[in-house]
Amino acid sequence: MRLTLVGLIMLSAATPAQAQSSWLTGYLQGVPLFSGATDVSDSNLTGFGRFRLSTRPVLGAVSFEVAYEHGLTLRQRSAGDGLGLGVIPSGGEWLDLEWTVAEEEHVRWRHRFDRLNVAWSPTRSIDLSAGRQAVSWGTTLFLTPADPFLPFSPADPFRQFRGGVDAARVRIYPSPLSQIDLVVRPSRTEVGEEVTALGRGLATWGSWELSAWGGSLYGDIAGAFGAAGGLGAWAVRSEGVVRQINGTVVFRGAIGLDRILQVRGRDLFLIVEYQRDNLAAADPSEYLEIVLSNPFRRGEFQVLGRDETVLQASYQFHPLWSVNGLWLWNLNDRSALLAPGLAYSAANEVSISGGLYIGLGDTTVSAERPLPSEYGLSGTTGYASLSWFF
Repeated sequence: MRLTLVGLIMLSAATPAQAQSSWLTGYLQGVPLFSGATDVSDSNLTGFGRFRLSTRPVLGAVSFEVAYEHGLTLRQRSAGDGLGLGVIPSGGEWLDLEWTVAEEEHVRWRHRFDRLNVAWSPTRSIDLSAGRQAVSWGTTLFLTPADPFLPFSPADPFRQFRGGVDAARVRIYPSPLSQIDLVVRPSRTEVGEEVTALGRGLATWGSWELSAWGGSLYGDIAGAFGAAGGLGAWAVRSEGVVRQINGTVVFRGAIGLDRILQVRGRDLFLIVEYQRDNLAAADPSEYLEIVLSNPFRRGEFQVLGRDETVLQASYQFHPLWSVNGLWLWNLNDRSALLAPGLAYSAANEVSISGGLYIGLGDTTVSAERPLPSEYGLSGTTGYASLSWFF
């Protein structure tokens, strides 16, 4: 209990007077969650908080990036909410930069460096960096199977910061609208110690941004493409990856459309995406095999279904208020996750939000199908969130 109280005090200690330096920024978030009972779990009351400090000093051609954060979780029962909400994105880090302050039945308190890297820019067209850093190669917005570096969960409403990976990176800019990106990433996961070495090129052609990457992904030969542009009033985004796994060539890809409409003078933002993943499960009987597979243990899956679609809409009906909804649908087992939400901008740096997650689908557990559907056993979870950037 003493550790719990210390953690709560720590998470509430930042003040505006400490926050206004230009070289140091921060983030504070508090989220209570309530998960309803399901066929396999009891109801649960959970709360988590995040406290993050970031800085990026520059000394001539050399720059440093540091982000240090604490994550504190308090829970009524040892089991989580079943959706992984509030989990800090991480996985496969080579450097040991995470530590545990307390790990008890009802309390989990950890702290870590999410960014810790140094970069050198000998010229305006070359950047070299090494250490823990964010690397994002996705083209679509929610389902990003061609992004090999720690993609977000599409259902996570708290996607403020992308998790950092430990890597050496070289970025070359042949022109203002083109880029060559070379990344070598050692990783440690449940599978073991592995090295990923990939190169990516990006360029623009007319109103389209085109990209492609290739190399060794966890020891597998892989290549990918991405394209983003406009067709009329709609933005079109697509990506795909071809990978050789155990002698078999596997395709994973996604395509999406998004658009901003004006409804009564306010912005309505619409997104629809579809993913075809031949590495994922075509039937619930395959879920156990997927969960035990090396790609899953590395954290390479955002969703489990072979065919999945996402629909997302957000509408700013007032300068300070917006409403949003997410529909994540597994087309193979017909289960879905429905997530309506509401957000309020209390100030330039403060936002308040809340919402529900409702799982729909088969809940009949059997020995042959311990997970009868991807989202059926998710139940219903409600949350509220207060976020403060300083």
